[in-house]
Amino acid sequence: MNYKRPKADVVIIGLGWSGSTMAEELTRAGLKVVAIERGAWRDTSTSFPTTRDPDELSGSVRKEILQAPVTETYTVRNKVGQTALPMRKYHNLTLGNNVGGAGTHWAGASWRWLPFDHQPYSHVMQRYGAGQLVDGLILQDWGVTYDDLEPFYDRFEKIAGTSGTAGVVNGQRQPGGNPFEGSRTAPYPTPALERSRANVLFAEAATRLGYHPFPVPSAMIGAPYKNALGLNLAPCTYCGYCQLYGCGNWSKSSPNICILPVLMQRPNFTVVTECEVIRINTTPDRKMATGVTFVDSDGNIGEQPADIVITATFTLDNTRLLLLSGISTPYDVASGQGVVGRAFTFQTLSWGFMFFENEYLNPFMNTGALATQIDDFNGDNFDHTGLGFIGGAGIQSLSNQGLPIGMAGLLPQGSPQWGKGWKQAFQKGYQNYAQIQGQGTSFAHREQFLDLDPTYKDRFGQPLLRITFDYNENDRRSGRFIRDKCVEIAREMGATQVGGDSFADRPYSGYTPWDSSHVQGGVVMGEDPRTSVQNRYQQNWDIPNLFVLGASSFPNNAGYNPTVAVGATTLWTATAIKDLYLKNPGPLVRL
Repeated sequence: MNYKRPKADVVIIGLGWSGSTMAEELTRAGLKVVAIERGAWRDTSTSFPTTRDPDELSGSVRKEILQAPVTETYTVRNKVGQTALPMRKYHNLTLGNNVGGAGTHWAGASWRWLPFDHQPYSHVMQRYGAGQLVDGLILQDWGVTYDDLEPFYDRFEKIAGTSGTAGVVNGQRQPGGNPFEGSRTAPYPTPALERSRANVLFAEAATRLGYHPFPVPSAMIGAPYKNALGLNLAPCTYCGYCQLYGCGNWSKSSPNICILPVLMQRPNFTVVTECEVIRINTTPDRKMATGVTFVDSDGNIGEQPADIVITATFTLDNTRLLLLSGISTPYDVASGQGVVGRAFTFQTLSWGFMFFENEYLNPFMNTGALATQIDDFNGDNFDHTGLGFIGGAGIQSLSNQGLPIGMAGLLPQGSPQWGKGWKQAFQKGYQNYAQIQGQGTSFAHREQFLDLDPTYKDRFGQPLLRITFDYNENDRRSGRFIRDKCVEIAREMGATQVGGDSFADRPYSGYTPWDSSHVQGGVVMGEDPRTSVQNRYQQNWDIPNLFVLGASSFPNNAGYNPTVAVGATTLWTATAIKDLYLKNPGPLVRL
């Protein structure tokens, strides 16, 4: 059966962080908003009650909160000429499957990106020149600067109740914070979390080496807090069930606790759940969007007309939806022309792994973002002259794992693999294992892109998205550099066994353990329609009433998690829609 819903002022595809943030802004401005979400409704009190113990088997092992690959997956190849194959098992891209999206189960690291990250091209050209770039690298500015976004970073942190220690406020350095961060107008809303024992050892070692450790800003609330929307959030209890779990304690910021309780009370807001948008509809001349077509849970095809269409899905799904809808020009790797699917990036992870002797690290007391970091080698905070790469990584002591099943395989070298000896080794290793993560930058390359797979289709008969990606030479060089820094700090911490790894030294695979889930690009923002899909306001160059939100807008990846940058750019775009577009519908940037 086909049916048509009443017309809305705005239809939003996806109700995670970006979708719910945009819906709150636009409904408060008086617009009638309909959000269409593929997943089911989840309510904090009933879906994640504190009366039920979290379950590592169903959460971390079976990943029941995630979108299953049978619902939708992607095909992957490392380079042109290979046959891409679908990822049929759970992989490192941890997609949400509910209202709240991945913001329900995320780990919670809550970063403002560096000023460099928003203008990498201008910065690199001014400091080093084009000779610093490896062959084929794509580098471009966003069209919006850190200073443009600072008020919106601040607003999002006050919605989320972010915990942390400010490093630079109104141009003045603050003790204990990140001295390399962009200047802030206000401190974090809640205080930083207490450090773990591993964090303390890391901070002491980093200080001895002359580096600048600081607590990682976190979605785990540092003290009782009433957020910018009037919702009460509770302090974190360090239970350790954060990543891949919802928080029933109201202690981890998410759309479910920070926005939706307010949004759902507004009569001009409607959410339609368990419905998948399969196409953005346009006028015959393809100059305006008219709404979306979706398939509901009964298999019926519905249409939602709207004056403004906003897609706020996962990075890869934003790109796929534009390709399926025939909007803007797909990227062609042979010619280097086209924009949709271009400038796709991943993240370059490096590690230091270590075991101590007779420590008591108590890893069961943790959160998804309980970490202490140095940014001395992040972005362009150090001189890259002669190194042969750009970028770097935030290097952090990460205390985010202490669940017994996941720790069972982390044993010191030479440990027995079964029986009583294995049990003793596990008991010792559990209290003595620690890790240092280098969460690295990633810059796009001409041969990294997204397009529609010519062979594999989804359950609706539409092509899957194909990922063509492998680490480029810039990734490999920066990854090795950061790995060595991780190992240096691990040795200074006093560990008895130390190892290092850089994932960029092997071909990319979606199944690499402990790899990142942060992908960016494909529908990037920018100043030139020849190299970007949308302008500085995340408004499509070709269809002015279409806006695409999320990390798909970012033409490069920082040495950080993307969520707060997504929140800030969403609020930036919401303000442009309210203050500029509604007064004069049409392009906000004239060519």
